[in-house]
Amino acid sequence: MTATDTAPDPVRATLDKATSENFPVAPFFLPRTWRDDLMAVYGFARLVDDIGDGDLAPGGADARVLGVSPAGSEDRLALLDAFEADLRRVFDGTPRHPLLRRLQPTVRRRSLTPEPFLGLIAANRQDQLVTRYETYDDLLAYCELSANPVGRLVLAVTGTATPERIRLSDAICTALQIVEHLQDVAEDLGRDRIYLPAADMKRFHVQESDLSAKTASASVRALVAYEAQRARDLLNEGAPLVGSVHGRLKLLLAGFVAGGRAAIRAIAAAEYDVLPGPPRPGKVQLLREAGVILRGEG
Repeated sequence: MTATDTAPDPVRATLDKATSENFPVAPFFLPRTWRDDLMAVYGFARLVDDIGDGDLAPGGADARVLGVSPAGSEDRLALLDAFEADLRRVFDGTPRHPLLRRLQPTVRRRSLTPEPFLGLIAANRQDQLVTRYETYDDLLAYCELSANPVGRLVLAVTGTATPERIRLSDAICTALQIVEHLQDVAEDLGRDRIYLPAADMKRFHVQESDLSAKTASASVRALVAYEAQRARDLLNEGAPLVGSVHGRLKLLLAGFVAGGRAAIRAIAAAEYDVLPGPPRPGKVQLLREAGVILRGEG
């Protein structure tokens, strides 16, 4: 067996991460073409995040495919530049990376535009240059790049985008991003990133050093609870999106909202102590939340 035979498959290594997300990416009940297209979009979004976080599969296969030299394979900005160049080939040529070749038929079939994909790349560039956010509005501007394009792509793939649905989707996606930040405070700090707004930290008398403790102080818990309520309010604002569609798409969008609400409940159940590790909801809680949403009770 050669080294090539044992090297990780960059496509499978990326797509397998779908099972660990807070929300269903492409559940079985969707039409096959939707599932294929949503997984193609997910593959792009997951890979660009992995580049930005330095979480690519070992061995440098992604860098080689993108034409980045071994010397530059650890340079995240260089990798993002190469990835953007390859993304542009999706729209006017033949991309190099297999995940982008997988995306190309989806782009053509659904008449997708480059803007949401470029937004996700821009968010990961920003992660290399900006590691602190002064205000909540600053964080929302980041989420406009890092999260909202995903919801817009879901609406585009399913042919259901309208201005009002995009507005509601943006609220849901921003909420999901904030929830993820709350779950990953310790992990993000390990990357020298803090997504808790500095103004809020000051308000709750939280120092950066408090976030490196093994367990959260009362002040940190109060801060996390405050940000969790903001995320909950955004989910409630966006929830009418579920009722605006029908059939299987309604189930998918209910799953997104339910995933966020269940994650917030898990954070609350941990008494807002997110520092030992990310509180994760169980499947029963997720299904319960989805049922409440589909019954129109929340």
